[in-house]
Amino acid sequence: MSMKQYEFWFVVGSQFLYGPEVLETVAARAAEMTEALNASGRLPCKLVYKVTAKTNKEITDVVREANYDPACAGIVTWCHTFSPSKMWINGLANLQKPWCHFATQYNRQIPNEEINMDFMNLNQAAHGDREHGFLAARLRMPRKIIAGYWQDEDVQARIGSWMKAAIGVAVSKDMKVMRFGDNMRNVAVTEGDKVEVQKKLGWEVNTWAVGDLVKEMNAVSEAEIDELMAVYREKYDFATDDINAIRYQAREEIAMKKMMDAEGCKAFSNTFQDLYGMEQLPGLASQHLMAQGYGYGGEGDWKVAAMTAILKAMGENGNGASAFMEDYTYHLVKGQEYSLGAHMLEVCPSVASGRPRIETHFLGIGMNEKDPARLVFEGKAGKGVVTSLIDMGGRLRLIVQDIEAVKPIMPMPNLPVARVMWRAMPDLTTGTMRSYQWFSINNNSTAYTCSKRYHNDIFASFAGSQPHFSKCGYIGIITDLGSHAGKLFHLSFYFFISPSEVCGVLYHTFCINRCRNSDSDSFHLISADLLFFKLFL
Repeated sequence: MSMKQYEFWFVVGSQFLYGPEVLETVAARAAEMTEALNASGRLPCKLVYKVTAKTNKEITDVVREANYDPACAGIVTWCHTFSPSKMWINGLANLQKPWCHFATQYNRQIPNEEINMDFMNLNQAAHGDREHGFLAARLRMPRKIIAGYWQDEDVQARIGSWMKAAIGVAVSKDMKVMRFGDNMRNVAVTEGDKVEVQKKLGWEVNTWAVGDLVKEMNAVSEAEIDELMAVYREKYDFATDDINAIRYQAREEIAMKKMMDAEGCKAFSNTFQDLYGMEQLPGLASQHLMAQGYGYGGEGDWKVAAMTAILKAMGENGNGASAFMEDYTYHLVKGQEYSLGAHMLEVCPSVASGRPRIETHFLGIGMNEKDPARLVFEGKAGKGVVTSLIDMGGRLRLIVQDIEAVKPIMPMPNLPVARVMWRAMPDLTTGTMRSYQWFSINNNSTAYTCSKRYHNDIFASFAGSQPHFSKCGYIGIITDLGSHAGKLFHLSFYFFISPSEVCGVLYHTFCINRCRNSDSDSFHLISADLLFFKLFL
C-alpha cells in the first residue's frame, strides 16, 4: 500500500453522565477537528473520526475493527470530557495497531466571562486525558503522547511525523525479505535470529537460490530490456560505451523484481561470493530497485535490507532519501573530521545531489566475469541519520546516529562508486569510540527524511517504551529472548547533562527501577522487553 492509502482513526472519549446535548457537541467538535487537521496539509494520511466512545463495548468494537482493517495504520485517542478509563481496558488490551494519545482541548483559552460548571463539564480534557494517561501507564501500553493545541502547526507536524512512523510499523509487520544466496563468509555482523525477528517485528526472511534468479534472468526478453533501457536513459547519463553491461544489469533488475513481486517481498540481499551463473554483481540493477522503494542489504545483510525498505516507506513520496551504506574510510584532519560512506556498487540514487551517471569499471572482488555497470554520484548535503539493526545474541539493538552530510570536500576522480560524506554528531572521534565500545556499526541505512523520532515511534509501538532523544544517538534493545529477563544490567556512559535531568528522563520515560552513582556516572537498569537508553547527548 502507498502512504496515501493508509488512514488513522480518531476515537474520542466521553461518557453518558453529562447528557445527550454534551455528547452531540463533543461529536460535532470531533468532526470539526478532524476536518481541520486533514485540511492542514501536514498529515500524510487521512484522519477519520470514528466514534465518541462512551462504553466498554464501543471501545472494544472499534479496536477490533481497527485491528482487522489493513487500511487502518493506527488510532488517535482524545478525551473531550472526563472518560472513565476502566471502560477502555478491554479494548486497549487487545489493540494491535500503533496508538497516539493526543492530549489537547477544543478551546485554546479559558473564556473569562463564559466559564461556569457547564463549561467545565464539557471542556475537561485536562482531567479526562490524565485519567486516560494513567490507564495507559497502568497497562504498560506502548503509545505516542502528543500534547498541545490542535490548531498549532508544530502539533500538527508532530502528528504527521507519528503517522509516518506508524506506516513504518505497518510495513514492518508485512515485511518479506528475499535473500539471493547466503551471507558473506565469515562475517559476524550480518548474522541474526530470523525466528525472533519475525516474532517481534513481523519480518519473513527466506532464501532463494541464485540458480532460481539465473533461470528467471534467462527468461527476460529483449523487448523488456529495451523498455527498461529507455527508463535508464531518461533518469541517468550514460558515461560508458559498454551498453551490453548496462543491458545485463537491466536483465538482472527485471528478473529480481519479478521474483520479489511474485512473493510479495519489499527487500532483498545478496553477496558477491554467491553469483554462480551470473556475469556481474547487480549494481545498477540494485540501485534502480532501491530507487523504486525496495530495500537492499549487501553481503547478505537482510536486517539492513528490511530497515532500508521501512525507512523508504516512511520517507517522502514513499521512498524518501534513504540508502544502503557502509562507513568506508575517515578523513581525520583536525577540525575537518568526516566519514566517507559508500559501497562497491549499491548506493541508492535517492540520496544523489545531481543526475547520476552510469559507468562500468573493473570489480576485483567476488565472482564477476565482466565489469559491472553502476551509478556514480555524490550524495547531497543535509541533516540525516545513520541507522543499523544488529543482533546481540539475546536481543536486537537499533542504533541511530545523527549526521550532517556535506558536499564531498574533494572530487575523488578515481573512485568509481557513489559516495556520501558526512560529519558525525557530536563529532567523529566521540561517535567512533562509543561505537566500537558498545555496538560497532558495519552496514547501515542512511536517511535524510527519517529522523530518530521516526525510529523511536516505530519500535516503541512494538515493545512499549519511548527513548529520550540525544544529539548523537541512542541504543534500543528491542527484543529480549528471555535469557536476560530479570537480570541486572550495568551500563556506564558519559553524559553531558545533569544527573537530575537523566534520572528524570529515565523515570518519566521507562518507569523502571534505577539508581545513580554520581561518582561514576553509572546507572543500574533492570531489563525489560524494551529498554532504550541514551548513548551520548
